[in-house]
Amino acid sequence: MTERTDRIPDLESIRSLFPGLSSETVLLENAGGSQVPGFVADAIRDHLLRDYVQLGAGYPASDRATATVERAHRFLDRFVNGSEVGRVILGSSCTSLMHVLAHAIARTIEAGDEIVVCEQGHEANIGCWLELEAQGAVIRWWKVDPGTGSLRLDALREVLSDRTRYVAFPHVSNLLGEIVDVEAATRLVHAAGGRVVVDGVAYAPHRAIDVDAWGVDFYAWSTYKVYGPHMGGLFGRHEALAELEGPNHFFIPKEEIPYKFELGGASHEGCAGICALARLLSILAGDPEPADDIADTCDHRTVRTAFDTMTSFEAPVQSRLLERLRRHDSVRIIGPDSADTHVRVSTISMLHRTLDPARIVDIAHSGGIGIRCGHMYAYRLCERMGIPVDAGVVRISAVHYNTVQEVDRLCDVLDASLAG
Repeated sequence: MTERTDRIPDLESIRSLFPGLSSETVLLENAGGSQVPGFVADAIRDHLLRDYVQLGAGYPASDRATATVERAHRFLDRFVNGSEVGRVILGSSCTSLMHVLAHAIARTIEAGDEIVVCEQGHEANIGCWLELEAQGAVIRWWKVDPGTGSLRLDALREVLSDRTRYVAFPHVSNLLGEIVDVEAATRLVHAAGGRVVVDGVAYAPHRAIDVDAWGVDFYAWSTYKVYGPHMGGLFGRHEALAELEGPNHFFIPKEEIPYKFELGGASHEGCAGICALARLLSILAGDPEPADDIADTCDHRTVRTAFDTMTSFEAPVQSRLLERLRRHDSVRIIGPDSADTHVRVSTISMLHRTLDPARIVDIAHSGGIGIRCGHMYAYRLCERMGIPVDAGVVRISAVHYNTVQEVDRLCDVLDASLAG
């Protein structure tokens, strides 16, 4: 981990930055969307009231809006450690960006080209690739262990061939919480001559993204699950993007990245909120008073240190939740049983021997705790594991601003029912 300073804030100081945490409801459904710091919301509001104009017109407000959008892109390039190797494309969500990417790739597909998709994935990184069968692509599956849902690299190796074009898989399952070895998987795919498309949505709220170190070709995540506005980001490596042509208007040059892939352009006010996110990272990295232009200077070392801080806050919460759930013989953890932060993130799903998931969630809600149940868009994973998709699982998902006390409150509410 990056060396820390004595200025790393305590958890209560961090929680005070998030107005939504003052709600009467304990928020333990963060995998569906995180809270935002007050200054992220303020930045969005200020942009809407001050610079809510079109880009590139040449007058002061337009110049400021243009600079905000460009600043957000460059900050995110550094956020994923991709400044030297690629660019980040922005869109309304990870799902929409995956469809944009698949549409561009479809134009390059020849009959017999193989696309590998992963049973563990969120449907955002499956359905769009299955549509390429209409272009002549052959779909192959990286299958999970049906008992645990886990992925093995040997199973990936078995489905790769000299016809492999793309392999799409998750960094973390948003149902299991399991961390996949992206770097090792990417090496296997590249050795076969293919490219990887990684869904990092369930990883990005918990750990620092490093596209340069991992060697990935494409990597997507949702900014609204990483303490920012409701948008998505898609990193593309220069050479991988050069093989494609984005779907934006014909008169926009192919080389104009990221705009060629940003249909209608990125949300301007969302970009203002993304810029403000750099302030949170700087605070978590030990700077109590970040400069106003922090989005221009926040580097990947700061990002790594910030996420190290987040992991240190998250680890005891994750450990406590697993320990409390394990007390009940009728509870089955869906995903890794380990609290090791190298193995999983604090997105924890469970089933009960007799209680329906919806009933467990209702009990939690009646106690003032927000969790949820369902297939979590990991529909095919549930089918593979024999989990009824209509009921799904109970999912409890914490991030760095949650506390052990909140976990205990949830478990105290559920204990009598789970013991039955």
